[in-house]
Amino acid sequence: MRRFATAPGTRPLLLRFVSIIGASTSFYLLLSVVPLYTQASSGGHGNAAGLPTGALMLATVGGEVATPWLVARFGYRLTLVAGLVLLGAPALALTASGNTGSITAVCVLRGIGFALTVVAGGAMTASLIPPERRGEGLALVGIVSGVPSLVALPLGVWLVAHVGYGPVGIAGSVAALAAIASVPGLPDREPTPGRSIGVLAGLRTAALVRLALVFSATTLAAGIVVTFLPLAVPSASTAVVAGALFVQSAASTVARWGAGRHGDRHGPASLVVPGLAVSAAGTLLISLTHSPIAVVVGVALFGVGFGITQNATLTLMYARVPASGYGTVSALWNFAYDAGMGVGAVGMGVLAGRTGYPLAFTLTAALMLTALASAWRDRPPTGSRA
Repeated sequence: MRRFATAPGTRPLLLRFVSIIGASTSFYLLLSVVPLYTQASSGGHGNAAGLPTGALMLATVGGEVATPWLVARFGYRLTLVAGLVLLGAPALALTASGNTGSITAVCVLRGIGFALTVVAGGAMTASLIPPERRGEGLALVGIVSGVPSLVALPLGVWLVAHVGYGPVGIAGSVAALAAIASVPGLPDREPTPGRSIGVLAGLRTAALVRLALVFSATTLAAGIVVTFLPLAVPSASTAVVAGALFVQSAASTVARWGAGRHGDRHGPASLVVPGLAVSAAGTLLISLTHSPIAVVVGVALFGVGFGITQNATLTLMYARVPASGYGTVSALWNFAYDAGMGVGAVGMGVLAGRTGYPLAFTLTAALMLTALASAWRDRPPTGSRA
């Protein structure tokens, strides 16, 4: 198979960055804003705040299962355009109604759109990076997608306080729709050697499922942090919450880059257990919700562990399949990402109503540690670079 590019900086990869930035900005700008809008519209009921995020992520999960088939039938470009349209256009209607059902419907459409962009785009991106530079290449892609989260996640919360929900919804829409202009310059799907690996076959592959389970343990906490951190810190100002979200995104982005460089030189398997342990420790520290310092340090630790786990699990999963399986790996990894976030958001809404936020964060950290059994099985043998 001819590779579209062999190193970062080539034109197809640079064009791919445009759609990554557009989709990520649209997604993260509204991620913490929608729960706030839902809570305000529902009269302050915290349980309702988690429903749109849960719907967003669960719809994304459903879309991710179908995307490999869509890519095989329609190619990368058309699938990516459809995803950007579904991600951007519904955001215009976000504030048309304060009804929780309407907000949730918008989130479902955006979730499907986001699924198309990340799975089709992820498989395309993998084909642009040579295997010997995959860890660093994926880390670079992670930085490109991480910068919008670094800026847009706290910016959305800040903008709501200063300009209101309507302009933020419009900005989220424009970010995704404007990126469509870059898609015609991207390469489309080419035939790959070997039999295509379907999603169901991937789910029957233990080596892939173990890594997906480990990653989903960290995304469970990620969904909780971005949804409930603005609600869990009772006396903090908007600036403190926005600063904590910035720290989390920054730590995750830097750690993902460091993990990629380390993985290319020494193997990524040795990073899976430490990444999971650090992210759980950070989640436990966040449980001290009345201490702004503890919350900021906690989200920083969680961000480091999350970034390490992101890069290590994805790099290992791509290494375990032929090129014909890239779409399936992209679907499974993003499935783990979004299912974890969706379950975390919905579960926290129910749990925190019964236990309060501090105990709910503590229980989340304990739940994350149950994935250590899967992570331990993927550790490399002594002296191995696997």
